[in-house]
Amino acid sequence: MEQIVEVAILLFEFIGVGIIIYSGLHGFYLYLKRSPETKLTLAKGLAMGLEFKLGSEILRTVIVRDWHEIGTVAGIIALRAALTFLIHWEIKEEEKEKEAH
Repeated sequence: MEQIVEVAILLFEFIGVGIIIYSGLHGFYLYLKRSPETKLTLAKGLAMGLEFKLGSEILRTVIVRDWHEIGTVAGIIALRAALTFLIHWEIKEEEKEKEAH
């Protein structure tokens, strides 16, 4: 079971990083084109990438062995959850602003 979890963690981390890299490059391309969708597209991509990274951290809690590791993983989860919350809030605000115009 531990090996399956470790593979899943690596897979989720890889997917999350890939999404973040793609979103960053796509956002930069939209920025160069002066697209009004740049900020919203980038935020959505970052949020999705962070969701995968958060999933890998949650899986990591299955295989940690001592309280120090649990504390470290809990801190990482809290930080990533806060970032995800802030990005989702930014997306909502950006969509409200878009609808107002």
